[in-house]
Amino acid sequence: MIRGCYPMTHAPCPWTPDPGPRGRLVLGGAWSGVGKTTLATGLMAALRARGLAVQPFKVGPDYIDPSYHTLACGRPSRNLDTWMVPPEAALELFHRACAGAELAVVEGVMGLFDGHSGLDDTGSTAHVARLLEAPVVLVLDVGKTCRSAAAMALGYSRLDPRVKVAGVILNQIASQKHYQWTREAVEGETGIPILGYLPKDAALHIPERHLGLVPTAERGRLEEFVARLRVVIEEHLDVEQVLEVARSAGPLSVPVPLVFPPEPLPVRATLAVARDEAFSFYYQDNLDLLEAYGARLVPFSPLNDAELPREAGGIYLGGGFPEVYASTLSANSSMLQSIREAARRGLPIYGECGGLMYLSEGITDFEGQRFPMVGLVPRWSVMQRKRVILGYVEVETPRRSFLAPAGARMRGHVFHWSEIEPFPPEASAFHTVDPEPRWDGYLKDNILASYVHLHFGAAPELARNLVEACAGVG
Repeated sequence: MIRGCYPMTHAPCPWTPDPGPRGRLVLGGAWSGVGKTTLATGLMAALRARGLAVQPFKVGPDYIDPSYHTLACGRPSRNLDTWMVPPEAALELFHRACAGAELAVVEGVMGLFDGHSGLDDTGSTAHVARLLEAPVVLVLDVGKTCRSAAAMALGYSRLDPRVKVAGVILNQIASQKHYQWTREAVEGETGIPILGYLPKDAALHIPERHLGLVPTAERGRLEEFVARLRVVIEEHLDVEQVLEVARSAGPLSVPVPLVFPPEPLPVRATLAVARDEAFSFYYQDNLDLLEAYGARLVPFSPLNDAELPREAGGIYLGGGFPEVYASTLSANSSMLQSIREAARRGLPIYGECGGLMYLSEGITDFEGQRFPMVGLVPRWSVMQRKRVILGYVEVETPRRSFLAPAGARMRGHVFHWSEIEPFPPEASAFHTVDPEPRWDGYLKDNILASYVHLHFGAAPELARNLVEACAGVG
């Protein structure tokens, strides 16, 4: 049997009172689409090329941007989400991830102050910057402006005095004259140094599709693309000045551990995790928590493998793009049958978003073609011509499952273009209580699948419960 070839995790280490990396910074944007991911990826690669161990992070619930960070840094990128995860828990995750790193680079989400709502900035890049006591480098798209960039920089630097905007990077610069005038305006009016720029260059744009950027899992080996980004960054940014900004951050207090067990527990269950081009959306901390609570994670490919790993005591099907690979997934009849057989034997099967679609009767793609899938969730998943939903949710469990007891409240994130006819309350996995009431997903015996992506850092008992359920099979 050919196993999935995607790397899993590095083993979670015991908690140690490490003061953290010697430098840290946050790349925040004026708004979405200003080039944060391109800049972050190139900068991380440039810093790594200087021999630095760089730990990457992404603010918010994004899965795709971190895959580019991981490629550039050679270390798994982590999500820092201070709405889904309590700030004190997010701080623990930050410290733990930074073990052995010399520098932490955090890519922001949306605009610098955009968070869960318009009432405050909870969950925003600014919130994370305050939590980490980290300087912010502001990214401005000045492709259609010049002196007005100074007004933007001034506003962003003064809205919250607790957020230190320590530098600005200009994107979409058309010429040296454009750069000179914009730099003079921003530095002259704000006193904030310009750390460099990126020129207008279509070759630097990362391809997109309906859920955002195309994941690195689908684009083959992207070393050449990242290497080209690194060269552009080194040509147009003062990387040493960026390092000075990062190293201006003072010592960060070490939090009390709340999320991970003091020591990883002995291995007591094997969990098969879908990892290939169709399934790549996982929070790295979820995987590490599963390992810490005693799971041995074994990757498998629903696209390429003939059957599940024989030793599997449970299955975790994360999100991704099963609709893009629907034909191949549907044609792999031996894998579909292997999962059906695992369900019959009582293995816990947990699916999130793309995993829900794969476990359904089938996927109807954008062109209306129908592709049968596993069939454990008795509904068809139908792609829509526009996004169905995007945003944070708070859900409640209507009854007990292998993941959580009845009445448990959890925060998560949803983002999908497919639609599944809702199940009645007695068959639904979750009841969404915020932002609006609705039923989500499917729960029956050992099968739990929904559109909701959960971060186990907010409720580590979820990881423990899943491991215990896998350990109890047979």
